[in-house]
Amino acid sequence: MNETLKRLLSGVVYVALLLIATSYSVNSFYILFGIFMLIAIYEFCQLVNLNKIFPILFGALSFYFVTQFKSSHLNDMLILGATLFVSIKCLILLFSSQEKIDSSSRYIYAIGYVIFPFILITKIPFGIKGFNPKIIISIFILIWTNDTFAYIVGKSIGRHKLIERISPKKTIEGFVGGVVFSVIAGILISKFYIQAKPSHQSFSILIWTISAVIISIFSTLGDLIESKFKRIAGVKDSGTIMPGHGGILDRLDSIIFVAPFVYLFYQILYYVS
Repeated sequence: MNETLKRLLSGVVYVALLLIATSYSVNSFYILFGIFMLIAIYEFCQLVNLNKIFPILFGALSFYFVTQFKSSHLNDMLILGATLFVSIKCLILLFSSQEKIDSSSRYIYAIGYVIFPFILITKIPFGIKGFNPKIIISIFILIWTNDTFAYIVGKSIGRHKLIERISPKKTIEGFVGGVVFSVIAGILISKFYIQAKPSHQSFSILIWTISAVIISIFSTLGDLIESKFKRIAGVKDSGTIMPGHGGILDRLDSIIFVAPFVYLFYQILYYVS
């Protein structure tokens, strides 16, 4: 089969599966992202040459207890704090010249870079009125918009490299283009998809505009961080489960790095409001 056709078909299956499972029910959402998490843990352990047994068991048990039993706000904040700490560690790794990861750091990354972000993803769609799949779907739409237009703008007018030693194809112009079109998409999502009450419309537009900027910045960083892990491992893709796309970690590297920052933003909004 033609490589482009394989990439298109596997991409369509991935998007359809994500949209259907997320929209159908909270349980199908949990099941899909639980499976995604386990595959991502396996792929990450392969990348950093880490024994898979403990991370997979820890991830499966943590995900089960958090999704099946109501966790306290304190526990949620502890998970968020730990994830943000590891996110900063990932950023330090990204901008450093480090080409090796020690044994203890591999476990820290497995938990804080892969497992905890998936747990936070399952919490993001819950608001005052319970589970709202439109929130997580909108976040994915903004990530896809950012990726698509960063590529188009970068390909068309990109001249200045973003971080050439990690990702030679990414440009500053593409990054800015991705942010701009994500903001436009955020405004459209607020007006036509989320459909807030008229009295809340301006506030909703502001929230989704800020969300679009946060998502654009941190999804780009997430993609670069995974590229750094792959560069250290000396591989092109994290896996082969998606023909033409690589692994699950290759597809979800943006959302897992975005998740803690979006969740933090929502917590700030909750306290302010």
